Amino acid sequence: MKKWFTALIVSSVCLLGACGGEENERQENQEENTKDTSDDSLEVAVIPAQSSGEMATGLDKLENTLNEQMEQTVEVEHYPNYNAVVEALNYGHIDLAYLGPLTYVVAHEVSGAEAIITQEIDGTPYYHSYILTHADSPWENLDDLLEDSEEVDFAFGSISSTSGSLIPGLELRERGVFNSEDDHDFSTVRYTGSHDVTATAIASKEVDAGAIDSSIFHELVSDGTIDESQFKKIWQSEQLYQYPWAVPADMDDEIKEDLQDAFTNIEDQEILDIFGGASAFVKTDHSHYESIRKAAEDFGMLNTDSLD
Repeated sequence: MKKWFTALIVSSVCLLGACGGEENERQENQEENTKDTSDDSLEVAVIPAQSSGEMATGLDKLENTLNEQMEQTVEVEHYPNYNAVVEALNYGHIDLAYLGPLTYVVAHEVSGAEAIITQEIDGTPYYHSYILTHADSPWENLDDLLEDSEEVDFAFGSISSTSGSLIPGLELRERGVFNSEDDHDFSTVRYTGSHDVTATAIASKEVDAGAIDSSIFHELVSDGTIDESQFKKIWQSEQLYQYPWAVPADMDDEIKEDLQDAFTNIEDQEILDIFGGASAFVKTDHSHYESIRKAAEDFGMLNTDSLD
């Protein structure tokens, strides 16, 4: 789908001699390159906060809505990998990216990417990191759990997740029980890759406790994916600012404003629902993510290698 990737492949084939000097192929390549340089479409990339069968439908509706409101053609693509979308944003191959706060501050640190939009949930742009256990567990708070840490199987989400890894990881490090997947006081530590998988692992007692995004947890409860009565919250972080939408550092101010206007006008709940059950999109800026930047710096995660 990405024209820059297609052009890169075409150029590489020519360099390897596969073009064979044939004039018609050279003309095709020239035409392809002309399309790339003249194309003014906007590329939007979204990373998944969770697995969801409704994601594709919601993104299709988002693409249609943005095309109706923007003067330029807009293409929305679902990226499966944190590092891929950060690299694409850093090198200017995409124009807008929906990122987790940690992923965003890495992109900002590396290339100056700028947060311009976020979402409110129930009228507020904040969420939390939760540490949850099964309702049947004997622990009533995090102190209780850590007294038995050597018996606990603990789950984080993606290592690139703010609420599923960075913030709870810092809390556990400050309490002296966790440094890394290989250096900790738990029985086992694992990274499930997503918040919904962590929730399922806790509900099935595959793990004893896990860290999860509060907004996604409540969304999973609301849509019936999990039963809230099976869970016990034993720790909650301070407020975290919601996931940002970020643009490259050199984005034209007029286009940024057009994007902000287009998003803040969205009222379609089917679109809003796939972004943590949002109630509205609102404008934001980098200042709201400074605390996350400091936390990432403390954990040595301000580079793209940390997102692998």
